[in-house]
Amino acid sequence: MDIERRIARRHFLTRAAAAGLTPIVPALPALAEEGKPAAASAAPVLAQTLARYAAALRYEDLPEDVVRIARRTILDTVGCAYGGYAAGPSKIAMQLAADVSARESATVLISGIRTTPDLATFANGVMFRYLDFNDAFVSLTHGAGHPSDTIAALLAAAEVKKRSGRDLITATVLAYEVFCKVADVFDYLGNGIDHSTITGIAAVVGAGHLAGLNEEQMLHAIGITVGGNTATRQGRADALSNWKAFAAADACRKAIFAVELAQAGMTGPALVFEGRYGFFKVMGRKAVEPVQLGEPFGIRRAFTKRFPLGQFSQTVAQAAVEVRPFAENPDDIAAVNIAVSRSAIKIMAEGPAKWRPQTHETADHSIPYAAGLVLMYGRIDPDFYEDPYLHDARLLDLVSRVKVVPSDEADRTENEFNLCELEVVRKSGERKTARVEYHRGHFKNPMTDAEMEEKFRQLAQKHLPPARVDALLRVLWGIEREPSLDRLIAATKV
Repeated sequence: MDIERRIARRHFLTRAAAAGLTPIVPALPALAEEGKPAAASAAPVLAQTLARYAAALRYEDLPEDVVRIARRTILDTVGCAYGGYAAGPSKIAMQLAADVSARESATVLISGIRTTPDLATFANGVMFRYLDFNDAFVSLTHGAGHPSDTIAALLAAAEVKKRSGRDLITATVLAYEVFCKVADVFDYLGNGIDHSTITGIAAVVGAGHLAGLNEEQMLHAIGITVGGNTATRQGRADALSNWKAFAAADACRKAIFAVELAQAGMTGPALVFEGRYGFFKVMGRKAVEPVQLGEPFGIRRAFTKRFPLGQFSQTVAQAAVEVRPFAENPDDIAAVNIAVSRSAIKIMAEGPAKWRPQTHETADHSIPYAAGLVLMYGRIDPDFYEDPYLHDARLLDLVSRVKVVPSDEADRTENEFNLCELEVVRKSGERKTARVEYHRGHFKNPMTDAEMEEKFRQLAQKHLPPARVDALLRVLWGIEREPSLDRLIAATKV
């Protein structure tokens, strides 16, 4: 018997009770000893918990503020699709989708292409993530990711099964719940597992809910997804490629396929998390606390991005905006000193490529480049991640003056906020420091509806006339009143 696991469970329940929470915690099965089969009575603990929760959740169960957050999230994610629509990777995904037709098809947003549900999911997911502008989440185990990526799978499943706007909101909250709560108990970042793995788990549960999977089918869909689709973090290390952003779109594509397989009768491994060679044992190698689903809902801890760059740079960019009036002439800056958490440095300021990015993906995940852009131009535009900016000598000279150091305080507080202290030193020796804890868009410093709408318009107006943008926003703000997604999908088309 795994004593550490039992103790962790007891501590978790004690903390939950003290906080007034009621965790959904099934009985733990006995773990099999190495080389011996698992006990016949062992139950698929986490998979069964997720399947039962998905089967029971209804729109009427959702608090009003959670519905509002889900509505804003869907709006923000569709807006991000316009930001990525014209990008090269999106064109690749749309071309692949256009080459395939299906009797039961789904739509690629904006383009109107009809294709298989999994290819529509992938193309939409690529557009959502291209600018790294969709929302994000930081877990209690220091993991991070983008639960809104799952909306690509949810849209396809909802369209094919002719679900309503209320159904989409419910599935969005469900997918977030799975993403956030699994991420809270499993240190995937520390184990070298990419967050797109958690995306796939959340997407298969949300899409399975919309597809009408029963509990047994959901168990198989989860088993198929987890058993065959685990991604490493190498896609986010060293020089970054397109796959940094689009591994999540692929995870959602595979989730749709897993739902289709399970609905057709395909079976998957039951003990996919807790088995002798299950996900937690192989990937984590230590006890994992039980998952608590429901109140407080995880979607409340997701945050919206004000700037089109990685989440660890949101406070950096805001701090640079605040100090820029002190040094409006970049040539007058002698040094820029930035103190952030070690996690932020590991992901966004480690290695020379972050000071001389050669790709869009490396540039939007670079703390020094983000600071340089704001201090040089006063803003961050997606065009700044392409040529000629990537090779602009004056900009790169400014970036070379940026130094990023670890902050013990930022490490201690990173589960709550992403602390940044940014100091600009002028050549005269004068200094100015800005400290940012909760960036604009953080759930403790949220953007207003008007700010969300302004961000949406900035992205959509490049492809739609103002009247069409207005019409699309009306649909999105009232998505829970839509009997199907037909009007939303049609309203996105250029």
